[in-house]
Amino acid sequence: MDEKTSRNQKPVDKNVKNERLDQYRVKNTGKPMTTNQGRKISDDQDQLKAGERGPSLRQDWHFFEKMTHFVRERIPPRVVHARGYGAHGEFVCYDSMKQFTKAGFLQEPGKKTPVFVRFSTVQGDRGSKDTARDLRCWGTKFYTEEGNYDLTTIAMPVLINIDAMKFPDAMHAYQSEPRTDMPTASGAHDNFWDYVANNPEALHMVQWIMSDRGIISSYRMMESWSINTYLFVNEQEVPTFVRFVWKPVLGVHSLLQDEAQKIGGIDPDFHRRDLKGAIDRGAYPEYELGVQLIPMEDEFKYDFDVLDPSKFWPEEVVPVHLIGKMTLNRNVDNAFAELEQVAFNPANVVPGIDFSNDPVLQGRLIAYQSAQYHRLGSGNFQDLPINQPICPFHNNQRQGYMRYRIDVDHVNYHENSLANNTPYTTPPEKGGYAHYPKKVEGHVTRNRSESFKDYSTQPRIFWNSMTPVEKQHTMEAFSYQLGKVKSESVRQQNVNLLVNVDKEMACIIANNIGVDRPSGSHVPVSTSYPSLSQANTPHYAYTQKVGVLIGNGFNGNEVTNTITFLQQCGVIVVIVSETLGTITGTDGTKLKVDETFLTSSPYLLDSLYVVGGSSKNQAKFNQEMMHFVQNAYKHYKPIGIASTGQSFIQSSEKNNLAGVIFAANNPNFKDEFVSAIAKQRFWKRK
Repeated sequence: MDEKTSRNQKPVDKNVKNERLDQYRVKNTGKPMTTNQGRKISDDQDQLKAGERGPSLRQDWHFFEKMTHFVRERIPPRVVHARGYGAHGEFVCYDSMKQFTKAGFLQEPGKKTPVFVRFSTVQGDRGSKDTARDLRCWGTKFYTEEGNYDLTTIAMPVLINIDAMKFPDAMHAYQSEPRTDMPTASGAHDNFWDYVANNPEALHMVQWIMSDRGIISSYRMMESWSINTYLFVNEQEVPTFVRFVWKPVLGVHSLLQDEAQKIGGIDPDFHRRDLKGAIDRGAYPEYELGVQLIPMEDEFKYDFDVLDPSKFWPEEVVPVHLIGKMTLNRNVDNAFAELEQVAFNPANVVPGIDFSNDPVLQGRLIAYQSAQYHRLGSGNFQDLPINQPICPFHNNQRQGYMRYRIDVDHVNYHENSLANNTPYTTPPEKGGYAHYPKKVEGHVTRNRSESFKDYSTQPRIFWNSMTPVEKQHTMEAFSYQLGKVKSESVRQQNVNLLVNVDKEMACIIANNIGVDRPSGSHVPVSTSYPSLSQANTPHYAYTQKVGVLIGNGFNGNEVTNTITFLQQCGVIVVIVSETLGTITGTDGTKLKVDETFLTSSPYLLDSLYVVGGSSKNQAKFNQEMMHFVQNAYKHYKPIGIASTGQSFIQSSEKNNLAGVIFAANNPNFKDEFVSAIAKQRFWKRK
């Protein structure tokens, strides 16, 4: 890693939130079985019956408790973001943001704040696959000393709708088809694309989903934006427009469409397994938090509306200032208690963070609280351990389903004299939250600001900013998705919409999906921004997964030296062979096999180290080796060839072997191979 990784890096010490959660963590191993009332159980296999072959008895209280609890174990899933995974961690502030905000956790360099993070897809249910082409979301709960702050972000800087009123329509179209309840998997059905064609504000985010951004390679390599515009407010009550962005230290990387589809069948839990495995290995995922700031007086300075959630703020125009780093360093102990019961709400802010008039944000401030009441069954969901703040909380709210907090006061109202008017309010100058008194004027209306209605300029800029490879992937994604649409009219409408982004792209897609080429042309915009292309993201070999394809009779010295060097560089090495057990080199070196050709897959590996060797069934062994090599080559992945593995790939007029590194007669093989692993893809390969 580089200096970015170590910036303000300090050893992970105590985490206040995790210490609080310890009182709720219960280990059942080695303990006697009891009912929930504490009665010890003598038999947990058979119902109480009238004779061995007789009917079961109503008095079997143990069976009744066990079964009735089981059939009520599921709670309503999230309507969106149902499938997700996450972890605990810590946020460290880089620089004081006192100039812009009085938020306590951003005041001092080195200030540490416990966090909990949940990543998720949007359209799939809890049993869907991780790798579907989709919009992905990311909720971060900061357990600050001033209360919980929830920062909710998505893996694209733009949203599908401009006003929260349209969100239910967008999601109805995006999710399962109502007649069959079949999930869209990737939005590939008539309803969704009909929605896009008839709601042109949706085009921009859909273009991002169809780009490589729509199929991330890992949650550890996912960039994520707040989309909505918030306010920073400082001690002098001066507000500043702000948007947030998380930038992964490892860079932003994606799967190819073919890989994503295959992995979805091979390992539907691919992203969840990857996140958990990285933390288990101590390769803690790291993300830097950036802010984009616009003074209030510059609200109308730009060629985009700062309140429009369907438009991005270009980093080249509004620079990103990195203000801290988050490190995820502990996996959850119980997915239900933590991941399923965690409740995010963008309305959960702390002094120094407020809301703009962004119409989507304004709607979200209502929707999330209602959703949690429905999902978690009670206004007391804040009392769940994962949702509790680390600071004390006191108010006059009482009762409700599952209230376990025992408030002993006899006064539960405000104002009062019997308890000296406590719990008391706190003035803003002493830390009480007060909304910024922004000026509000205008007629009551349902109209939309004219400045929101440019639906083509930014999609064109995004298109201009892509590399030829990214453009090709985007056209393939549109062609695949729209090629699934049965209605020719809907296919044609979408092509007619896409021509506003790029004429050539729209015509190529039209040819691919069997509709007429569109008339007209794209908007006359030539602007491009390097920050929008993944080609400019950081690249590291660190945590890349290399499959070592190997059999008996390998060169022990060469192979062990290479594997040791890879591991020293933080590369994850997976030994893949014909069977589990050990394999032996010519010098007696033994290696433990991690996976077999049957249990592994070239789609699950980032690169290959091809060693070869002998096997009991040599023909099948060679066939499997060739399958892995050909698949990796086809997907532009780095390939290292040991001196004993050269027979598995040969130079010819049909290939140029770009990104294939040979060990034979190459004293720099190890360094060159690690550099290739870091590059990850070789797009000029043929």
